[in-house]
Amino acid sequence: MTDHVPQPGTRYWPPHKPHSLTLPATGLMHNLHVSAERYPDKVALWHYGRTVTYRELRAQAERLAGHLAAQGVGTGDRVALWLQNSPAWVVGAFAAWQLGAVVVPIAPMLQAREFGFFLQDAGIRVGVVGAELYDRAVQAGLTHAVVADIRHGTSPTPELPFPEGLGGQPELRPGDVTLEQALEAAPAPAADVTADDLCVMPYTSGTTGLPKGCMHTHRSVQANVCGAGVWVDGTVEDVYLAALPFFHVTGFINSLLGGLTGGGRIVIMSRWDRDVARTLIREQGVTLWTTTPTMVIDLMASPDFAPQDLRSVRNITGGGASLPEAVGQKLLDATGILYLEGYGLSETMAQSHSNPRGRQKLQCLGIPLFNVDARVIDLDTHEELPPGQVGEIVISGPQVMQGYWNRPTDSAAAFIEVGGQRFFRSGDLGRMDDEGYFYFTDRIKRMVNVSGMKVWPAEVENLLHGHPAVQEACVISVPDERSGERARALIVLRPGHSADAAAIETWARTQMAAYKVPRDYEFVDSLPRSPTGKVAWRPLQEAARARMAGGS
Repeated sequence: MTDHVPQPGTRYWPPHKPHSLTLPATGLMHNLHVSAERYPDKVALWHYGRTVTYRELRAQAERLAGHLAAQGVGTGDRVALWLQNSPAWVVGAFAAWQLGAVVVPIAPMLQAREFGFFLQDAGIRVGVVGAELYDRAVQAGLTHAVVADIRHGTSPTPELPFPEGLGGQPELRPGDVTLEQALEAAPAPAADVTADDLCVMPYTSGTTGLPKGCMHTHRSVQANVCGAGVWVDGTVEDVYLAALPFFHVTGFINSLLGGLTGGGRIVIMSRWDRDVARTLIREQGVTLWTTTPTMVIDLMASPDFAPQDLRSVRNITGGGASLPEAVGQKLLDATGILYLEGYGLSETMAQSHSNPRGRQKLQCLGIPLFNVDARVIDLDTHEELPPGQVGEIVISGPQVMQGYWNRPTDSAAAFIEVGGQRFFRSGDLGRMDDEGYFYFTDRIKRMVNVSGMKVWPAEVENLLHGHPAVQEACVISVPDERSGERARALIVLRPGHSADAAAIETWARTQMAAYKVPRDYEFVDSLPRSPTGKVAWRPLQEAARARMAGGS
């Protein structure tokens, strides 16, 4: 913990909670070993009628590790997980950690060319992939695939239907295997893993549009795994609704690892469906739900929603975007549940801030969490700013990444020294109030936040430039009532070419993940430029937002 004078918000720290946590010196597979020894016959995972006990989960992970070891996977090797939320995802992660390997979680919405970038950048040869994604994985160049039909063992019902389009039985290349075949391998012994070994590498991006791997050790992950449980007063009897994707750091920590470390039960959804979520919360007795504002809004908009649907829920936590104050108040009035909003990034392995229970503020990032020192600094002088003034939010804490994979220049630029202490530069503008609560104001870096999923305009622009009719493209962020924000593309067409919005959007869906595809298109004769010749995107974004605020 820093010697920095405690921030004002510490006086609103939850009673009887420590300000600092002592973190485990062990790796994440050890967490599962402990839970499996303590609660061997307790259900760890529930997935559309299928149950996996802690004993079974550990055994499957050790057997899959045996197969991966036979493919040459060892300490420090990167293993791709490219599939929807499922027991197979969980088994794949713990199998990698059994060997001391590094998990690279990848969004299953990506196209083959996008997946191929991660294979090259992270040096991935082996991956666990969903059956419906197998052909794309082969096309992208994955050397060896363990193919999971995530429908395996499930027993859907009319009230709890399995999502369409997932699973299948593709014809496999010689050498590739199904997950069931891989689980026939002899268990692999546990590697000698320390807290300082690399553990997981979620990818983020920036103004260049090139995704960057955030290097997290077992220690930086354990910081938030342990902190998450303490913050929500987790117990072995808690039931977690895992509707957020595991490839995203928030779902990874708060919907999966935090619960398994405490011996809880994880109720897995492979794809969001508000009516399935309502049924699961009621029938499974869900007590803790980490979610996004979009899911809360969608759930409460259901004509079948009733406050008693949430009677078992003790806490609803979330982040990725602010929950509109009116929706938060509606949730509180209907159910008595006050939404606990938090803040974090891939670089901080999810949460660095959260609102304290009983002292929440709506549309507020909250206060710094265990062992976290967060400040607001002046953009030019880098001096710490007093409450009320807007500057860049910088963060120091055990959950902060080591740096970006194979990008020393970007890694150096991501950190700054303040008062002799190393801080991560969030790229977000914010302020702190007189009580030490942090608020988001704007972004320094270009990004569109679509229901908590980060879309990087430069990456989308690069792909749009591949359309034969597009001469130039600029992607901006505009408000959206449902998803918080959506991407809008301003398009300059090539002379002699024509295309409408529908045609470009249809084409874009074949080039990039669906959540990245712009929803709005505006055709312009030219794009304004800065004195250095770069497209002046910020004035375009500000003008678009002003028009929308004015109703035009």
